Amino acid sequence: MEASKSQAIEDFNDAKYGMFIHWGLYAIPGGVWKGKKIEDYGRPPVAEWIQCTAQIPRDEYAALAPQFNPEDFDADAIAKLAKDAGMKYLVITSKHHDGFAMYHSKVSDYNIVDATPFKRDVVQELYDACKKYGIDFGLYYSHNIDWMDGNDCGYADLAASGREMNAKAKRKMGANTWDPSSNSFQSYLTNKAFPQVKEILTQFPDLKTLWYDMPHYLSPKQSADFYKLAYELQPNMLVNSRVGNDMGDFDIPGDNKIPKDHLAITKPWQTVGTTNNSWGYKSYDHDWKSVKELLFWLTEIVSKGGNYMLNIGPNASGEVPQESIDNLRAVGNWLAINGEAIYNTRKWKVTHEGPTVLEMNGTHDRAQKKDKTISFTPQDFWFTQKENTLYAIALEYPTTKISIKSFGSTSVGTIKSVQMLGVTDQLEWAQTDEGLQVHLAKNRGNSHGYALKIGF
Repeated sequence: MEASKSQAIEDFNDAKYGMFIHWGLYAIPGGVWKGKKIEDYGRPPVAEWIQCTAQIPRDEYAALAPQFNPEDFDADAIAKLAKDAGMKYLVITSKHHDGFAMYHSKVSDYNIVDATPFKRDVVQELYDACKKYGIDFGLYYSHNIDWMDGNDCGYADLAASGREMNAKAKRKMGANTWDPSSNSFQSYLTNKAFPQVKEILTQFPDLKTLWYDMPHYLSPKQSADFYKLAYELQPNMLVNSRVGNDMGDFDIPGDNKIPKDHLAITKPWQTVGTTNNSWGYKSYDHDWKSVKELLFWLTEIVSKGGNYMLNIGPNASGEVPQESIDNLRAVGNWLAINGEAIYNTRKWKVTHEGPTVLEMNGTHDRAQKKDKTISFTPQDFWFTQKENTLYAIALEYPTTKISIKSFGSTSVGTIKSVQMLGVTDQLEWAQTDEGLQVHLAKNRGNSHGYALKIGF
């Protein structure tokens, strides 16, 4: 099944940059429950997990639905934002761990059309808007964890099977242990999860990706059934590795995590990231990644051969936080000039040269850093390639000429041309055995950095 998706994988590797959207009932509390911040309840402290972290009973949490009336939601504006940001695809949560569907499900009336005064199918509206702007569309679906209808998410079945548990399963991460539904986990799969996956893949044709999540309690057969169901309905669509049990068409190294050893990843891969430190809307999290930091994430990931899917979390009224909008558009302005060095490229034998090394090991790792200052030097370069062309990307301008050691004649052969993207000025340059020296154009295309196109 994976072997039949070669063209879809090429398209995935070409796209490089997309938008993730976490949105649901959890936007109403915005990380606060009964006057207490989610951190006061425990972990994980991300807003979309508040039902689990605060151990909110199912009926009490479901009472949020009649309050959900996001009249400021504008699918057209969000799709256009993705376009302006230089993003090539969009993935939205059709159902997150709370079990609430953001589309009009016939399988369960616990959905945005039947259970809220809003009465609109936001997934359908976004699907249509993305078609309008030429943005590829994908869906997230929490298949294993469902705090409304998924019983204990399969923990008891896993414990009885004798199969080895991973660390998250051992500590029952995500399992509803405080107010599980009375049905069995298998009946949840049979009567809700599998039918809803079939439903979304029928209602929304030509999806690029199906993004499953948190498969810690699934058996190999259950993961295979989720994968096969997707393949039967949309055989050209890619399924992520979180379908579980070492299956899937592309890997996810981790949330807000850049892999240290990208060469160990044998499949196409994608890092997913947040614009602050939460996926769902968190009313008091103003720790926004700067434009420079976002450009670092994108450039570092692409230089290692991966894709970057950056999340926005609309608030309860449907508005996207202005900080997200401003920063995404600034990244889009940079890509409008330098995108040739990002899109449709592949990793080169060297990914980065220069003194700056930043480790990004997950959402909570970044959130706990006291010093969030992100700075680089003019000696930092990231590399990509496309056929007979190499690209060098820098996030800081020099005061004088630059020297790129990786482009010495003994390392890459003879360079024939050097061009600064977005600038028509002829550059003065020279190649030696020690590297490539370039006097940059006085005209700077973008204040956040530049890219050089190197021809051979």
